[in-house]
Amino acid sequence: MGSSRKTEITVGAFVLMALLAFVYLALNVSNLTGFSSDKGYQVSASFDNIGGLSKRAKVTLSGVAVGRVIDISYDKETFRAKVTMRINSDVNYLPTDTQASIYTSGLLGEQYISLEPGAEDDVLKDSSQLDITQSALVLEELIGKFMSSFMSKKE
Repeated sequence: MGSSRKTEITVGAFVLMALLAFVYLALNVSNLTGFSSDKGYQVSASFDNIGGLSKRAKVTLSGVAVGRVIDISYDKETFRAKVTMRINSDVNYLPTDTQASIYTSGLLGEQYISLEPGAEDDVLKDSSQLDITQSALVLEELIGKFMSSFMSKKE
């Protein structure tokens, strides 16, 4: 009887550890971890095409996460997507001519925004607008352009 009880406790502990590992993995994949109490400051940028960018996507600077996308909306006046980002307050040195580009991590991975600092002396503040942007590359558009170019050369 003692051996059976010990086996049940071992199996129960293993199942509990597996369940905790699954929850941790699910939170990491869904970008729900990494939230801090640091509020930071908000900046926005307009893009012609955001591809599959979503809320809570990372905002990086030289590959280092420095913020998150907090809102995505459509501007009816400019006919562009407006992306609002929250930048960590310790990153308070970005010039006003910083460029925002949408990239994909891996071939079919999640999309994120990469910031590239400019050379201006003035720095971004809360509610600043990034004017220099590069939209997402959409794989379907690239294939379509390649196919139409290939077909026109063939004729």
